[in-house]
Amino acid sequence: MQAVEVLKQTVRQEERISGSVGYSTWIFIASVLMAVALIYVWSHIHMTELEYQVAREMNSREQLTEEQAKLKIELATLKSPQRIETIAQEKLQMTYPGREQVILLK
Repeated sequence: MQAVEVLKQTVRQEERISGSVGYSTWIFIASVLMAVALIYVWSHIHMTELEYQVAREMNSREQLTEEQAKLKIELATLKSPQRIETIAQEKLQMTYPGREQVILLK
């Protein structure tokens, strides 16, 4: 009978030891799963931020392209020979030279 009781005590001790290992194993698994979940959430948030940044940059690029087109039109208008001629005649009081004023060089 004593051998049976010693055996039962040994089994109980082993159950206690394996039970504590079981808890630590579950805690470890839960910690790993939580870490994986946090990394997943962080990556998802980071990806969303990057998408917003790309959208802002594309909007900025579109605005700059529109501004460039407007500036090209303005430059073409400012370089217009008709505009330059009008300014020369009206503001600077310039006129076309007469025949006697033209000198041909060889």
